[in-house]
Amino acid sequence: MCSAQDTGMSMAGVRMVTRSRSRDPGTGPRGGGGEAPLRRGEAAAEGKKSHSPAKHQRKTQKLSVTYEASDHEKEEGAKPPEAPGWEPPDWQQQLVNIRTMRSGKDAPVDQLGAEHCYDPSAPPKVQRYQVLLSLMLSSQTKDQVTAGAMQRLRARGLTVDSILQTDDSTLGTLIYPVGFWRSKVKYIKQTSAILQQRYGGDIPASVAELVALPGVGPKMAHLAMAVAWGAVSGIAVDTHVHRIANRLGWTKTATKSPEKTRAALEAWLPRELWSEINGLLVGFGQQTCLPVHPHCQACLNRSLCPAARSLCGP
Repeated sequence: MCSAQDTGMSMAGVRMVTRSRSRDPGTGPRGGGGEAPLRRGEAAAEGKKSHSPAKHQRKTQKLSVTYEASDHEKEEGAKPPEAPGWEPPDWQQQLVNIRTMRSGKDAPVDQLGAEHCYDPSAPPKVQRYQVLLSLMLSSQTKDQVTAGAMQRLRARGLTVDSILQTDDSTLGTLIYPVGFWRSKVKYIKQTSAILQQRYGGDIPASVAELVALPGVGPKMAHLAMAVAWGAVSGIAVDTHVHRIANRLGWTKTATKSPEKTRAALEAWLPRELWSEINGLLVGFGQQTCLPVHPHCQACLNRSLCPAARSLCGP
């Protein structure tokens, strides 16, 4: 079945132009101007009718219909076609398969991620601060350990003021055993002081300002924008996302760092999927596509994954 679009124009952009043509020879179109040429059959009919008495002639009108494309369509038609950009050959089916494998939402990130670590009854400004702190603690740390540290901090009242009033030794005890806990004590104190002085105890609302804070990297900044501010600023890439994107062939060339992977993904992945990718791939990396000894036999993407053969054999 043909649609209006098949003819190269939409029905909304079609304009009908009608002209009336008298069947009486020698009479031009209404409104003046030269007579439109007749087709062969019409000319024969007109010649036969010209010898008939005038009283038997019936003047009828024949509609001539012309379709004209709208200005919008003309403009679009004038644009040269855009060359398709690079994208992985099987990424859509791979994504469908990962969604299927992650449908249970039972990975650690699903219960213990940053969006689950703040106090929902706290004022919005305090909630945002707690989100940022949980992200700072999460670097090089399992979700279970981060969640435990956040519970201990929240039990004492987790605000900018309370952290600044806590001595370094006590703060270290509360967040231990998160990775690099000594450095994180220093970063948390420095960042909290900046937030109090420059932002009234709130957190910045831009990636550029967030990454300027001590101990805050790009992944944390993009997640903070998403969880704390509800804004999609980019794809948050951690070690799981970095590893899986390279294994699946989701980067045009192999990337050596999470930031390179983020840029490679954002170059082709539709923006409406950016907010989904982090949680989806992190959970997938926690349960199936492990750093060492991944469960390729149970993976729906085994036949589509370029790395499966080298990782798990034929």
